[in-house]
Amino acid sequence: MRSCLVRLAPPPPAAHRLLVLLGRRRMASMDAGPSRAFQLRLNPLTGDSEWLVVDGKEGGEGAAPPRPTPAAQRQLLAATSYLDMLNDAARNRAYRLAIEATVTDPAARVLDIGAGTGLLSMMSAQALGGVGGEGRGSVSACESYLPMGKMLRKVLRANRMENKVKVFHKRSDELEVGVELDSPADILVSEILDSELLGEGLIPTLQQAHDMLLVKNPKTVPYRATTYGQLVESSFLWKMHDLHNNEANAADGVWLTPDGMENIVSVNLQQHAMQCDSLQDEIRLLSEPFKVFEFDFWERPDSHRETKIAIKTSGDGCVHAIISWWVLQLDSAGSIFYSTAPRWVRQTSIEGLPQCANDTKDWCDHWKHCVWFTQGKGAPVMKDQTLSLRASHNLTSISYQLLNTNDEACNRSLKGDHLTLLPERVALYGDRHWRSALIAVMKKALSDRSSQTCIVADDSIFLALLVSSLSPSSKVIAMFPGLRDKGATYLQAVADANNFSMDQIQVIGKRAASVTADDLEHKKVNLLVGEPFYFGGEGMLPWQNLRFWNARTLLDPMLSKDALIMPCKGVLKLCAMSLPDLWRSRCSLKDVEGFDHSVVNETLGACGDLPGGQQGPCLPYYVWQCGYTKKLSKVYSLMDFNFSEPIHSCFGKTKVRLFLFLVEWKSSFFFYRSSHFQFTEIVGLGHHC
Repeated sequence: MRSCLVRLAPPPPAAHRLLVLLGRRRMASMDAGPSRAFQLRLNPLTGDSEWLVVDGKEGGEGAAPPRPTPAAQRQLLAATSYLDMLNDAARNRAYRLAIEATVTDPAARVLDIGAGTGLLSMMSAQALGGVGGEGRGSVSACESYLPMGKMLRKVLRANRMENKVKVFHKRSDELEVGVELDSPADILVSEILDSELLGEGLIPTLQQAHDMLLVKNPKTVPYRATTYGQLVESSFLWKMHDLHNNEANAADGVWLTPDGMENIVSVNLQQHAMQCDSLQDEIRLLSEPFKVFEFDFWERPDSHRETKIAIKTSGDGCVHAIISWWVLQLDSAGSIFYSTAPRWVRQTSIEGLPQCANDTKDWCDHWKHCVWFTQGKGAPVMKDQTLSLRASHNLTSISYQLLNTNDEACNRSLKGDHLTLLPERVALYGDRHWRSALIAVMKKALSDRSSQTCIVADDSIFLALLVSSLSPSSKVIAMFPGLRDKGATYLQAVADANNFSMDQIQVIGKRAASVTADDLEHKKVNLLVGEPFYFGGEGMLPWQNLRFWNARTLLDPMLSKDALIMPCKGVLKLCAMSLPDLWRSRCSLKDVEGFDHSVVNETLGACGDLPGGQQGPCLPYYVWQCGYTKKLSKVYSLMDFNFSEPIHSCFGKTKVRLFLFLVEWKSSFFFYRSSHFQFTEIVGLGHHC
């Protein structure tokens, strides 16, 4: 799972500039209060986090602390998926057609919840004007995230619609009829959907709107959403959740998941958003698509539901996962649809599935497919077997359980001492090549040292167990700055299962800045190691993986003169790549369904056609999740970071002549390979997730 940063090289005249960003979901309408919006900022070197007031009232009692600079606010907004969504032409067109079909009463009162840049509000106002409703009907836009609310007003002004849309910087549950709204709304337009459908608070938002803000039988856009699923076999997906059996295949003697504790390290029991189109060659379909739940926007939804689904298998195999997606019916007549289905579903005609206008839609990142992992080795099935699947949903998520399989692990509950990690991290811990490299390095480091004090500077459970097993006489201090008590509980459970004493391992659960000589019993440290992996700090830029270097520096007074530091070096690498799908999703906006959005380009981190040499922010991506990819050059080393020395300012220039061996795309990219850590001067470790 290679993570990267993509940045455009100084291009020829026909090329564009691109900075590839991590597309997080935009802030939901119910996430922030009316007067202030907060953002949790993580210092990548120290691991410290603090809540910043992104915007708010100034002065007075309880005034907000100094706000981030405009550049910092732009960085936050560029990290959302607004830009990608606005570049989704199929989505925009479907909403416009549905709004035009729904807004037919010139006296209609329209409410847009989670308005974003105001695109749906402007569509509603335009449709209202088209039926003679100007001055009679009304459009109200609710957007609680204040920086986005400011941009919404800019977009309205740019389109001369500031007097046609009334904007409220509040959550929808803070609006009141008779205060902000003159009367209940006749029509609700909204787009508060995530890849799973429910994760942005769709159900509670609709419940409150139907209770307090809408007429008894309102019109809605969308009209209905339907979730679908499909059983699949995939060794790629299996490796992302079944650590125990992958450790057995590695056969290296290190057990993060001992027998009887197969699920002590696992991924969360939830749907994980992924681009499954990129895995099409790794997936074998074991059923036809099946309907799971319908959610009607025009009526108040239930908080919880459960259903049982009989599924006939289409082949012999092993069910490793359920891949799911959703389809929107945007109009009441059932003629306008939008689907997030995988490519293999969109390209085939399946009875019972609506045919969407966006069957050939471009790749997009704001809505992905979802993967629900079957625990353990999976569920073995035979062709034409009928499986029973229990599906349930709560306010924010959908879950599944296969009921009649021979796989006991599918239904096994997890104990309180288990750790949950991201699927990519579980896949890495089970990778035998990665494990073999670390084991070889540690054996070499420990071969000429009989007893020592070792600090595991990060949250690596693998290194904590590896060092203690290879050198039983050594004292192993696990800092676990993110895992903390969870890490200690986990190690104790594994120690009990393997019949070894925890006297050798000490968990301090501190960041490097807080470690004192007392924590180390005033002993000098002669081995400092890390992967580096920090729990909860995923999605960092390549140079933000230098937190290990900062920890090494803070611990310097406690290191012996001959202390061994592993990894000893970090190497920043790059190559040129073509990523046309990602380019299209991040390109500059002009006309979006007839509405000018050029004013948002700089703030949302757009690429291409930017004035005055402007560049957007840099954020990481998994290359395998970026749609079509093509390598255009060799891999070049850009910069080294020497961990054997304390951290210091690094300066330097590297001039690289790129010989591009593909010119089929007009845009070329710098691909920064992140976190290539060299563990010794003679042993190199591959690419860290």
